[in-house]
Amino acid sequence: MKRLAILICTLLCSLALHADVVNPSELIAEAAYAYDQGNYEEASVKYEALVTAFSGAPDLYYALGNSYYKQQMFAKAILNYERCLQRDPANNDARANLELAQMNCVDKIESIQPIIFVTWSNALRDLFTADRWGQLSILFFLLFLAGVACYFFVRKVSIRKAGFYGAFVMAFIAAVCMFYSHQQADIRMSHNHAIVMAPTVTLRSTPSESGTQLMVIHEGLKVRIRQDLSGWSEIELSDGNVGWMPSDLLEVI
Repeated sequence: MKRLAILICTLLCSLALHADVVNPSELIAEAAYAYDQGNYEEASVKYEALVTAFSGAPDLYYALGNSYYKQQMFAKAILNYERCLQRDPANNDARANLELAQMNCVDKIESIQPIIFVTWSNALRDLFTADRWGQLSILFFLLFLAGVACYFFVRKVSIRKAGFYGAFVMAFIAAVCMFYSHQQADIRMSHNHAIVMAPTVTLRSTPSESGTQLMVIHEGLKVRIRQDLSGWSEIELSDGNVGWMPSDLLEVI
């Protein structure tokens, strides 16, 4: 409920810019009512309209994913859960529902796991959004300046030492926060991951129907787009396998 209240306030603030498109508070209420009544198809239509008008709100993608999940349209559910997490990586509800939706997909491909330190770093990065990491970096930079001020302007030796060493620590933490902020921003702005939307797709060795058949993949699978060429996309699976498929069978996250 708290998330929904925040979302409504955010959308209402944007109402002046979208008055000719949709009344967000009414449409959110209608979509939520349709969902509660079990009319998931109607709810998904209304949430799609909201996503079109206000594409930046992660909770809209979460609600839309739930609507598709209830209709057992798992590829579309996965797509919208991924879009939610791209904008709000700390949304544990979306992450849990994403895992449930992926359990209903045909393909169970083992991912190449990074070294443990990279895994820890990514988990830390996903605690906050790019904006929150940016805010934290500013906070720790201000603390760094406070430490520098203590070192130069306070006469007491113990406080000067604390300021000196504290400034180094704050500068390091500020740099880490800024690094994660840039990483999250890159993830948010990148469009190189997609979801397979067709029931079955044959990967080929070249961008044409005459290419050698490599393997068959199914809807709901998340892939990385390496390049596009004449209506074809070269994709990479999480296990490192690569192949070409028609671009129109993919939906970019």
